[in-house]
Amino acid sequence: MKILKFLKLPLLISAFFLLASAKTQDDKGTERINNSTNILKEFTKMSESIPHQLLEEYQGIVIIPKLINAGFVVGGKRGQGIAMVKLANGKWSDPVFVTLTGGSFGLQIGVQSVDMILVFRHKGVLAKVKNGDFTIGGDISAAAGPVGRSSTASTDYKLEAEVYSYSRSKGLFAGISIHGSNLSINKSANAAFYGNDATSAQIFEASKSTSPAVVELKTTLSSL
Repeated sequence: MKILKFLKLPLLISAFFLLASAKTQDDKGTERINNSTNILKEFTKMSESIPHQLLEEYQGIVIIPKLINAGFVVGGKRGQGIAMVKLANGKWSDPVFVTLTGGSFGLQIGVQSVDMILVFRHKGVLAKVKNGDFTIGGDISAAAGPVGRSSTASTDYKLEAEVYSYSRSKGLFAGISIHGSNLSINKSANAAFYGNDATSAQIFEASKSTSPAVVELKTTLSSL
């Protein structure tokens, strides 16, 4: 009996650490969703906000809180965020966790943290990624988005770009190049939040999460 107890102890310890690790990853996912919601709320308080018309006509969105843009001759970007698409009924899907990385060359120096929102014209660009990735500015075109809270603010804007980008640094709108950036599915974050069997395709097709963080995110996005 003592030998059995001795053998069980390492298994119990391993199980504890596995559960603790999963809980930590889940908490990180919730924090990332809450940060994304806060960014949406803060963007609406600014006069140079994302036009309501754009959000009505376009079908996908990516939110990257605290994207790190660092550079000293050779620059680099990295950030963790979420992606959502519109469903056939007009509602927003559950959020899929994504990672944005990229690099650039040129005379630059400094480290900057920016909040970024990408608005996608077609949801298929995101939904078809599945567990792969794509390059912004390579596989799809991107442009700086029009600003103005009301729909009339962009009446004369053609809204033809595949992706429009918005970024904010220290409470102000900030220009940042995303050409050459890579957007990929964060499979480990999705597994921690939704379960190991959940794929990005399944998450993009559903809107059934009852997580308070997800519910608030969808409510905030729908109210823009």
